[in-house]
Amino acid sequence: MALNLRQKQTECIIRMLNLNQPLNATGTANEEVYKILIYDKFCQNILSPLIHVKDLRKHGVTLYFLIDKDRKHVHDVPAVYFVQPSQVNVQRIVADASRSLYDSLHLNFSSSIPRPLLEDLASGTLNSESIDKILKVHDQYLEFVTLEHNLFSLAQKFCYVQLNDPSAGDREIEEIVEKVASGLFCVLATLAVVPVIRCPSGGPAEMVASVLDQKLRDHLLSKNNLFTEGGGFASSFQRPVLCIFDRNFELSVGIQHDFRYLPLVHDVLGLRLNRLSVPGEKGGMRSYELDSSDPFWVANGSLEFPEVAVEIETQLNKYKKDVDEVNRRTGGTDGAEFDGTDLIGNTKHLMNAVNSLPELTERKQVIDKHTNIATVLLGEIKERSLDSYAKKENDMMVRGGIDRNELLGVLRGKGTKMDKLRFAIIYLICSESINPAEVEAIETSLRESEVDTCAFQYVKKMKSLNVSLASSNSASRSNIVDWAEKLYGQSISAVTAGVKNLLSSDRQLALTRIVEALMEGRPNPDVDSYLVFDPRAPKSGSGTSGSHLKGPYKEAIVFMIGGGNYMEYGSLQEFAQRQQPVKHVIYGTTEILTGIEFVEQLTVLGQKMGLGSTAASPAPTL
Repeated sequence: MALNLRQKQTECIIRMLNLNQPLNATGTANEEVYKILIYDKFCQNILSPLIHVKDLRKHGVTLYFLIDKDRKHVHDVPAVYFVQPSQVNVQRIVADASRSLYDSLHLNFSSSIPRPLLEDLASGTLNSESIDKILKVHDQYLEFVTLEHNLFSLAQKFCYVQLNDPSAGDREIEEIVEKVASGLFCVLATLAVVPVIRCPSGGPAEMVASVLDQKLRDHLLSKNNLFTEGGGFASSFQRPVLCIFDRNFELSVGIQHDFRYLPLVHDVLGLRLNRLSVPGEKGGMRSYELDSSDPFWVANGSLEFPEVAVEIETQLNKYKKDVDEVNRRTGGTDGAEFDGTDLIGNTKHLMNAVNSLPELTERKQVIDKHTNIATVLLGEIKERSLDSYAKKENDMMVRGGIDRNELLGVLRGKGTKMDKLRFAIIYLICSESINPAEVEAIETSLRESEVDTCAFQYVKKMKSLNVSLASSNSASRSNIVDWAEKLYGQSISAVTAGVKNLLSSDRQLALTRIVEALMEGRPNPDVDSYLVFDPRAPKSGSGTSGSHLKGPYKEAIVFMIGGGNYMEYGSLQEFAQRQQPVKHVIYGTTEILTGIEFVEQLTVLGQKMGLGSTAASPAPTL
């Protein structure tokens, strides 16, 4: 039984919409109750990719509102609340109960509500004599956004900046680690699996793994724990492996341009929560949904853009051929004498044509949607030479560098300021050694284009630190680490651990290569140093166990702290599909970032360290 996160989360939400009653075979409650849905912004984002308005109607939801909006009394109707467990939300719930806005309140918190907040809820409703309005309180453990069957995000913004901020104190770091571990706990609780956890030693990955391991151990001690069902795995000896990484493990993937359809749509057109808006053919903006209900998107999202353009043309020609066939069959034969058999034959063809109309109409809508998206993409590609950026960056990855004239030609050519900055940073990461003259020429070229170089300077500092560590002997290395930890705070352990991972020598990403080795579960020099946490095993020393040799694993959950992207997601899915038998990999991250958004976070870090120029537009405030 494969792990299907989207299906599991949707089932939990549907049960919640039906007042947490058991559902019948049709997926609805036996007794239909009309109700109101109240959510906060975060939980709206959880619902958005999974539940549509027609689904809400099917489950008896007639009205839905944001909790922070002014709402009127609706008598004799229960309200389902789906909100984060926060002080503000609890205060609003108490206010709604005291005003008797609704007949009864069914409270569903996206994660476990802390006891102090539960006490605030109880005392607030007691004081206002409205405690009888609260019918039920549920911890739903749904604090993550599922975008595809195998893709989720914790929607925790600016995590990379917060973890790598040189001014961040221990307490701030611990709070972020706790928040990430809680989000991962929600994912595992929804899947009802307790995985074996693997991660590199040091840095945020180990910190999150350690906290999550303890959370799972504590929870497994309770009688009615969330993992007793096991989701079909309780009786099976095979458990999934959870591989946790931090963005510094392979920095380049978060920055580089990709020429495949799904990453390109995300990076260039701003795909968010499976939706995007693009200019329509007749002016105005057209909004589209791109998810598993779109067969073209599912089949072609991983293809390079030129292949997608060919596929759109192929689908259009096939559609035209099928329409012509329907017209030919239903148009009758010119000049033929009318008889009964012709009438019977025509009637049959007409019925078939009527039955095929919805399918043909749907196909045409999908073709029109992707034709419009591809047209807008093509305009951006030509204007910014995105194909050239993607090719040259990939060549740099493989060759470990680029000719100086070619490099400066790109920086002085087409492309936005951010395209040029990303290209320059990829050059820095790929170069085995930093040539001061070339770096100076790049910085001059960037300044001529009025590009803010803070992000470039930040990566240059990291890179020079890596080179120092790689070339230094063990005696002097400790001094560098001491200095670097003062300068870089939490990022240094990950930076030092991932020196060789900054370079991908072939098309397969370093992340995919390591996940493949971890899923094999055999001794491998690439992963032998990785820590093992098994929450079901007796606790021994930190991250030490022989259980990792119980592989191979059929299923894996791969989690990236500090921002993930569709390039890594696509690479992992391609790897899983190549295996015989096919393996199953779920990819998750603290937030899904475009290359621009990730470089903006590097810019913030550069500014915090007083590096680079700030002549260009300032980075977003946190």
